[in-house]
Amino acid sequence: MKMRKKSDLPTKVCAHCGLPFTWRKKWERDWDHVKFCSDRCRRAGKAAA
Repeated sequence: MKMRKKSDLPTKVCAHCGLPFTWRKKWERDWDHVKFCSDRCRRAGKAAA
């Protein structure tokens, strides 16, 4: 895979904080299921639910 500009990567909005975040290599296989921008938001989002 060729290098891409960060602006060319897909983005989503965090389900907890509402801020946009971009695709990361570590989420490559699971991008469809990623809902939170960080572990902190993921923990807070699960606690609120």
